[in-house]
Amino acid sequence: MRKNILRKIKTLGWRIKSILAMYYYGNPAKKLKIVGVTGTNGKTTTATLLYKIATGLGYKAGLIGTAGNMIAGVKSDATHTTPDSITLTKLFKDMFDAGCEYVFMEVSSHALDQKRVFGVKFTGAIFTNLTHDHLDYHKNMTEYFLAKKKLFNMLPKSAFALSNADDEHGKKMLEGIDARKFLYEFFNVHGTATLQDKFVGEILKIYSSGLELTIGDTLVKSKLLGKFNAYNLLAVWSASSLLGFDMNKVRSILENIEPPKGRFDHFTSPSGVLAIVDYAHTPDALEKIFKAVKDIKAPDSRIISVFGCGGDRDPMKRPIMGKIGAMNSDIVIMTSDNPRSEDPTMIIEVMKEALSPQLLEKVISMPLRREAIREAVRLAQLNDIILVAGKGHEDYQEIKGVKSHFDDMEELKKALEENKK
Repeated sequence: MRKNILRKIKTLGWRIKSILAMYYYGNPAKKLKIVGVTGTNGKTTTATLLYKIATGLGYKAGLIGTAGNMIAGVKSDATHTTPDSITLTKLFKDMFDAGCEYVFMEVSSHALDQKRVFGVKFTGAIFTNLTHDHLDYHKNMTEYFLAKKKLFNMLPKSAFALSNADDEHGKKMLEGIDARKFLYEFFNVHGTATLQDKFVGEILKIYSSGLELTIGDTLVKSKLLGKFNAYNLLAVWSASSLLGFDMNKVRSILENIEPPKGRFDHFTSPSGVLAIVDYAHTPDALEKIFKAVKDIKAPDSRIISVFGCGGDRDPMKRPIMGKIGAMNSDIVIMTSDNPRSEDPTMIIEVMKEALSPQLLEKVISMPLRREAIREAVRLAQLNDIILVAGKGHEDYQEIKGVKSHFDDMEELKKALEENKK
């Protein structure tokens, strides 16, 4: 009973802070066209691509999300996926003052539960997918879903609500809302025909240098890799159409867009090793990144993976992720992510709990992430693929309350350079 009362008091406080911030800054959100992106995976890529499309079309735009905030081309660091209401409103004001017309922002379940976006009038919202994550906070998938749905419940009638029909929660996300409803899906998943309120795509090719897909009658090419990015592209295309963008120009822009930092970042070393860095830190994201790697690997290639699980976060996903990594790798090096206050060795032991003796034979435990990456490079041979997952764009590692510089891509390149000597 006391917990429920406290929760209501906190919620009231968050709402008051939002209202006061809007009043203090002159409610800048109402002067902007704001598109929110929510879901477990794909938020950063979807929001970033929309930002790049808008700027490519000549609009001034803002971007708010995990990888940082952008105001008309000027970047600042982000401490949260979605900032607190006061910081957020100040960002909106800075964006409006800089001449921005559009804002594309990631909207996290924590932010929705804590009313950080209370009072924001969204032009549109996009749902990507819902899979296991943040259950240390939301307790179960139902609460997690309901938190995400708050974004769609708050949309006005004039807004668009765009949801992934191929996700089991996609159609439920649109139930009982006031906004205009739209779905996106791939033809080869359900075999449906194009409808007026539905954007339907078909994947034609997935190869080592990109994707080809059709959306409606339009051929779309991209440098992005993996089936999961095909979904991000379909969401972005659909949202661009709903925003009234010139779709011929959007297609041209998409052909040249590079993936966001830390999202399937990759390069091939002089020794013929394909090195990949990705932010995948949930079971679903890890499984999808392995699927994407397998789609482009040569028959004689080995997959050497390096990943861990964050400390002080949802412990239930650790054995699940450990099993996904072991099942999809030829060699898996389990290491630290951001261990925070926890002992990384103990995190790794939990990651190994669900492994059979056969899968355990593939596993190397190396708590020091730098040493784990070096070991992967030492073991790699011609045509092998090294996948370093979990931190992506992050350029730090947090251990016992201390953040130190650490960049997976920097470490990979340095280790590969040292290994060839």
